[in-house]
Amino acid sequence: MGIITALGRFNRALERVLNAVLLMLLAAFILLIIYQIASRNLPMLPAAYATEELSRFAFQWMIMLGTALGVLHADHFVLEAFSRKSAMGRFTRVLRDLACLSVGVIFIVFGQTFAVSGFNRIASASQLPMVVTYSAFLVCGVLIVLFSLQRLLLGATQGFDAMERELDTSSDIEDTAPPTNRIDTPSTNQSQQETRS
Repeated sequence: MGIITALGRFNRALERVLNAVLLMLLAAFILLIIYQIASRNLPMLPAAYATEELSRFAFQWMIMLGTALGVLHADHFVLEAFSRKSAMGRFTRVLRDLACLSVGVIFIVFGQTFAVSGFNRIASASQLPMVVTYSAFLVCGVLIVLFSLQRLLLGATQGFDAMERELDTSSDIEDTAPPTNRIDTPSTNQSQQETRS
């Protein structure tokens, strides 16, 4: 089994785990916020000061894990200045994946120090060690590197069009939009009428 196949299987398993974790984090975030609002307005509910911190921690983890999944499927913000089939279009898409890989490496390098600093800090309300939330950057960096490597290796071996068909989230705009040349080019009847007048 090749490295690319093994990495693809590993990343697919990671993606399934991340989807489940993200759903649990979202549910926890919503429940914590609902309880926080209810406890402020209903005197029979005890005030839980930790709900604000815990909801913030869940939100931070959702952002970081969702960012990594966005890299895998190219769901992050992309501005396409060149045609996808042109050489510059392909070059900028490779450059985009290399930039994501670089950001992942930066998150790993600086995220280690940041996570370790969390061992010396305790959250005031929840009494959790801050490493629980500080390690989100390190984990995100590792995931971004794994997902970017899969994209780059697949692109190098199978071509970027095949890689994008396999990994990118399909866009309804690309599938349903009429071809640009029909919009920009006037019909032959219309152009003949314009030349006569």
